[in-house]
Amino acid sequence: MAFATTGSISCKSLLKPQPVKRHPSLTHLPTHIKPISAVHSTDPSKSSKSSSPSTLIPSKWILQSWKTKKALQLPEYPDELELESVLKTLESFPPIVFAGEARSLEEKLGQAAMGRAFLLQGGDCAESFKEFNANNIRDTFRVILQMSVVLMFGGQMPVVKVGRMAGQFAKPRSDPFEEIDGVKLPSYRGDNVNGDAFDEKSRVPDPHRMIRAYTQSAATLNLLRAFATGGYAAMQRVTHWNLDFTEHSEQGDRYRELAHRVDEALGFMAAAGLTPDHPIMTTTEFWTSHECLLLPYEQALTREDSTSGLYYDCSAHMLWVGERTRQLDGAHVEFLRGVANPLGIKVSDKMDPNELVKLIDILNPKNKPGRITVIVRMGAENLRVKLPHLIRAVRGAGQIVTWVSDPMHGNTIKAPCGLKTRSFDSIRNELRAFFDVHDQEGSYPGGVHLEMTGQNVTECVGGSRTITYNDLSSRYHTHCDPRLNASQSLELAFNIAERLRKKRIASGKSLH
Repeated sequence: MAFATTGSISCKSLLKPQPVKRHPSLTHLPTHIKPISAVHSTDPSKSSKSSSPSTLIPSKWILQSWKTKKALQLPEYPDELELESVLKTLESFPPIVFAGEARSLEEKLGQAAMGRAFLLQGGDCAESFKEFNANNIRDTFRVILQMSVVLMFGGQMPVVKVGRMAGQFAKPRSDPFEEIDGVKLPSYRGDNVNGDAFDEKSRVPDPHRMIRAYTQSAATLNLLRAFATGGYAAMQRVTHWNLDFTEHSEQGDRYRELAHRVDEALGFMAAAGLTPDHPIMTTTEFWTSHECLLLPYEQALTREDSTSGLYYDCSAHMLWVGERTRQLDGAHVEFLRGVANPLGIKVSDKMDPNELVKLIDILNPKNKPGRITVIVRMGAENLRVKLPHLIRAVRGAGQIVTWVSDPMHGNTIKAPCGLKTRSFDSIRNELRAFFDVHDQEGSYPGGVHLEMTGQNVTECVGGSRTITYNDLSSRYHTHCDPRLNASQSLELAFNIAERLRKKRIASGKSLH
């Protein structure tokens, strides 16, 4: 599929070691300086926050320096020459996203860090080749639009919409092998690595799958751009976004009532001179993200931005490092410290507060707002105990981060039928705990990170439509982790919006 490219980015070969441009020691930048003017995040000079040992930060970053570190969760390809051929092909392809878009997202996330915006990050646990079609992309995008309207109305603040889409293929595994009935095969690592069928041929890592992942990601983003800017996301369509299967439900009714209120507000704004054809009324901003896991692929899509001289991983606007690959001296952290994209850090109850401070310091030594999003995944009870210590440590170090709740990964259980599932009540309880802790600590709850879909699946139990264990097998489509369906996602959005509304009222803020 052809897709338009804009912006000026060098697509020359970057697999040859190239040193990053260095900068002299810096003091804090004035507050009026925009992100585009900021110094590269790999500069070892410090801001006024406390420093971690300089030995943790190598003196020089190059595109291939991650190869000098221990790399976990990477597949072993049987044919090195075939792998190199695929990577050279990827390296010659156009970027999927552009540096200016990533800078814009970083600026928005910086607002969320200060409590002036809210991040809504959602999408598939893992995208697949076989479920790739326009309807699935449209339906997930539509639910995110609905949720953003609910959150924006309740919080009366901008909602930063980021999809786990257009690149979220690779999955970390707790065991490199899987055994069934005495047969032991390599674990399934995502469609961009190998196949999920339990046979020897499917489980062999195939580098050509990276080419297919690239083309699917580019086509997905192309469609998302069309939806975001081509009129589908226009606020006048707010009443038309309901999915058929949410039409006759409690959440559908609540959304319809809210949509009518938005319609009335739009009528008032039109009368005041903000016409329906104004760009702010007809388009929306939407960004993409995925876990930075398959480093050869990420390196092949990294480009030097011709306007700033910084390196950007052009496979997505935002990348995150997972719980299994966030070692301070590991290959994934080494790679990420050198790219200028906004970054996420997944954090469980195992994270030591001092280690988090050191990791943030490595990835964001300039302490730039919006650069780091800490995505907390702990379970409600653990979160109430552990999160306050992390917040205090980060605050004590003077570090600026955006705190985000991932209420999904700490609440995965096995149903009596053997399927993995998640309880909606547990998900809601973790979100409630997340807001409670931030109220207690005087910090900002900056967003939510969800595994969700626009499809009418039965993968998570509970919610107002009460999916039971017995219902799971009826529409259990995920080939990875269980996802919230549209109705459950919308219900959660209303819960979050109510907390945002209460926080706004308590602080005396209103929409300006």
